[in-house]
Amino acid sequence: MKNYFSLVKISHTVFALPFALLGFFLAIANTNITPDLKILALILLCMVFARNAAMGFNRYIDRDIDKKNPRTVNREIPAGIIKPHQALIFVIINALLFTLCTFLINKTCFYLSPVALLIILGYSFTKRFSAVCHFILGLGLSLAPVGSYLAVTGSFDLLPILYGLIVLLWVSGFDIIYALQDEDFDKSLSLKSIPVSLGREGALRLSSILHIMAAALVAYTAFLLSQEFEQLNYLHLLGALLFICLLFYQHSIISTKDLSRINHSFFTTNGIASILFSGLVILDFMY
Repeated sequence: MKNYFSLVKISHTVFALPFALLGFFLAIANTNITPDLKILALILLCMVFARNAAMGFNRYIDRDIDKKNPRTVNREIPAGIIKPHQALIFVIINALLFTLCTFLINKTCFYLSPVALLIILGYSFTKRFSAVCHFILGLGLSLAPVGSYLAVTGSFDLLPILYGLIVLLWVSGFDIIYALQDEDFDKSLSLKSIPVSLGREGALRLSSILHIMAAALVAYTAFLLSQEFEQLNYLHLLGALLFICLLFYQHSIISTKDLSRINHSFFTTNGIASILFSGLVILDFMY
């Protein structure tokens, strides 16, 4: 079990899971629906199973690439800790469990589950033919708040879509930063990425633009909710401020000449940003 948790980097659920919870509590606050712990449990299971399927499939599809990359050669499949067929079985089981959970939630989620799986599994192929791979990853994680809202209400709404757009811009931006460390390797195998297409300086510039757009959407969403609830939401505003500050902080510690703090920027800073923002917004919805 420990090896499979390592395979799918279970700790990285810290990026999307808080936004899934945000979508759940947004639906309750926006519609006055009574909280349903069964639905919340199914949402959490969907998040776990979907992410397991996505990451497991990525490791399975990229196993030959990972074997050639010094940064990834010690991953579970290249290192022989988990066999390729075992990883594929793991992916299939998790995809089926995800689909079953959506069936237990409502018809809308069930009917849209193949679309969600297509996006999160399809991401693994994109870097072979297009530099938009970072945006497909962002799109996959952006489903978290929208899907949770759908699980509670069975319908779409503007606010969860705005939160989804925030996740899309935010994740795409920091994944571009993370991809900088593989720029030379990706070029050697003709793999596609923003750093390969635009170079280090261009990639950092595009990442900055995406995060500025995310920051603007965070501020706009806080304003929109203040208008809707006809009061100033101080916790939401604090969460927005902290999230925006952490976005800018991660760019301050990365430069074209110094990539030594990429892991700090990628995991620590963005994990804290997700937890603080979503946690404070949820508290605002509740109280």
